[in-house]
Amino acid sequence: MRIFYLMIGFTSLGLALLGVVLPLLPTTPFLLLAIACFSRSSKRFEQWLYHTKLYQIYVADFRETGTITRERKRKILVSIYILMGISIFFAPIIWIKLSLVGLTLFITYYLFKVIPDKE
Repeated sequence: MRIFYLMIGFTSLGLALLGVVLPLLPTTPFLLLAIACFSRSSKRFEQWLYHTKLYQIYVADFRETGTITRERKRKILVSIYILMGISIFFAPIIWIKLSLVGLTLFITYYLFKVIPDKE
């Protein structure tokens, strides 16, 4: 299992790196998955990832304080709205479109009402 977690960790880290330059890939969830996999497979890689600039920019604040800056929330929301808008436009079935709209509203609510702002 250790090797499996290590492979998944590096794969998700690679996807996170792609997500930095490609707006279609979410960086933060892939970094969180990489941390979770590295914590189960290699403490050395886990510690290395904690000290990278990528981790410090995208994950550290939320993981350590449970808060996200308002500006970061806006950037996240713009990405989500663009991607969900494209998905809703191309979805062939009305129920899928309505589900995507509902998911977008839930994400917006969760991001701004449940996760506190960093002061």
